[in-house]
Amino acid sequence: MGITEVTLSLWSGFRTTLLLFSLTLLFSLPLGLLISFGSMSKFKPLCYLIKIFVWIIRGTPLMLQVIIIFYVPGLLFGTPISTRFNAAIIAFTINYACYFSEIYRGGIESISQSQYEAGQVLGMTKLQIFFRVIFLQVIKRIIPPASNEVITLVKDTALARVVMVVEIIREAEFMAARGMIWPLFYTGLFYLLFVGILTLFFGYIEKKLSYFKA
Repeated sequence: MGITEVTLSLWSGFRTTLLLFSLTLLFSLPLGLLISFGSMSKFKPLCYLIKIFVWIIRGTPLMLQVIIIFYVPGLLFGTPISTRFNAAIIAFTINYACYFSEIYRGGIESISQSQYEAGQVLGMTKLQIFFRVIFLQVIKRIIPPASNEVITLVKDTALARVVMVVEIIREAEFMAARGMIWPLFYTGLFYLLFVGILTLFFGYIEKKLSYFKA
């Protein structure tokens, strides 16, 4: 296979990587916000339950979670997850939602209580205070840690191959099995270019929100 054929083959796998990355972010970012609300709840049973769940997810390998979600439902209930890709999406979403929840929680708790009180003085509801006053400031503060998690997700998508999801690394492994080792190194270029684009994007977002001073 020449460079063109290899590039096209790896691009096919990278499309799966991009889809896994995009869907994970789409589902995990709002889910992480909900989990953070639960972990800050004044209803202690819910608060402790959420914190234990987050501790378990953050304390165990993502690879193990992918394997469990793909195999355990079928073994226990006889109804496996419909596809390997769906199992990977569920595992990645739950894992990253827990990480994002801690980032959200840290950002929300870093906002001065006086800003909530000022909103109440102006007659704003709790939802209005959160979304009109607090939320953009939280976004500004969590961009650096959140961007690190997003970039980590780009590379973690390779773990989907443990349940035979054919992403870019899996495509390169197929070639390596036929004696072509260099495509494995070539995959690094795809990751580097994508991470570079994300780095520029997050830098742009930080500048746009620079009028918020921590």
